[in-house]
Amino acid sequence: MAVYTDVAADELAEFLGHYDIGELLSYKGIAEGVENSNFLLHATAGYFILTLYEKRVAKCDLPFFLGLMTHLASRGISCPQPVRNKSGEALSALAGRPAAIINFLEGIWPRKPNAAHCAGVGQALAKMHLAGADFAMARANALSVSGWRPLFDTAASRADEVQHGLRAFIAAELDHLEGGVWPKNLPAGVIHADLFPDNVFFLGERVSGIIDFTFACTDMLAYDVAICLNAWCFESDYSFNVTKARAFLGAYGRERPLSDAEQDALPLLARGAALRFLLTRLVDFLDVPAGALVRPKDPLEYARKLRFQQSVASMRDYGVDASGLVA
Repeated sequence: MAVYTDVAADELAEFLGHYDIGELLSYKGIAEGVENSNFLLHATAGYFILTLYEKRVAKCDLPFFLGLMTHLASRGISCPQPVRNKSGEALSALAGRPAAIINFLEGIWPRKPNAAHCAGVGQALAKMHLAGADFAMARANALSVSGWRPLFDTAASRADEVQHGLRAFIAAELDHLEGGVWPKNLPAGVIHADLFPDNVFFLGERVSGIIDFTFACTDMLAYDVAICLNAWCFESDYSFNVTKARAFLGAYGRERPLSDAEQDALPLLARGAALRFLLTRLVDFLDVPAGALVRPKDPLEYARKLRFQQSVASMRDYGVDASGLVA
C-alpha cells in the first residue's frame, strides 16, 4: 500500500475544516502508486482523493501538476480536478507534507488490459497531447537521459542482489543511450510520463478518466507513446502482444498521426522508457522506508521489457508498417 506518511483521524478532520466538503465520515489508504501517500476520503459532500506529496515530487512542481489538470479538463479531457480550500488555494499542507484534495472519478483500472483497452488509451493519450498544446507552463523531465546515471549510481552497488549481472546490463544500456543516439527535435509538449493501467479508469471498455499527473512534464510526445507501449502491450509472461500494440498505435495515430521521424525513433524511445522504469523501480525496491505501507514493484519486469526493445528494428515489429498503417 502506498502510504509513507500516516495521518491521524483528528488531524485529518481538522484539515478538512478548511474545505467546503463537509465532515469526514471515513478514509483509507490506497494501494496503487509508489511515489506519494494517497487516501480515499468519504465526506458528507461525497468521495475525494487526498494526496500527500513525497519522495521525488518537488513542492515547486506542484502548481504545474495542478494547473495542468485544470487546463486539460477545460479542453474536454476527463481528469481529476483540484478542490480549492476556503482560501481559494489548491495546495495545502498536512502531516508536514504538501497536500492536495482532488475530486473522485468513476471507473476502474483494467487488471488485464485487452486490445480494446489499449485502443482506448491510445486515443485518450493522443487527445491529451493535443489538449495540452496550449498549456502555458513547462516543466523539464528530470527522469530523462540526464537523470538516469545519478539514479543508477545510487543502486549500482546492490543491483546484482536483485539479479546476477543486472549491474553490467544496465551500465551497458546507459552507455549506449548516453552516447549521442537519443532522439532530438521531435514534436514536444506536455506528456503524462506515467500512463500505466492503474492510472487510467474505464467504464466497460471506454476510458472514463486519466489520473496521477505527478510525473507530467514537457518532453517528446513520442516518448509518452513509448512509455505506454511498454506499460500496456506486454502479457503477464512479458511476451510482447502485437495485437495490443497495433490497437494502441492505430488509435493514437487516428487522433494524432506520428511523423516519420517519430516512428523511426520509437524503438529507441521505448528502450529509454524501459530503462527509466527499470532504474526507478530498482531504487525503490532497494530503498523502502522502514515502516512504510508500500509494495515496491518488481524491477526485473522492466529488465525483460528492455531486452525485448533492444531487439526491435522498426515499427513493423510493433505490428504497423512505415506509414503507421496495419501491416
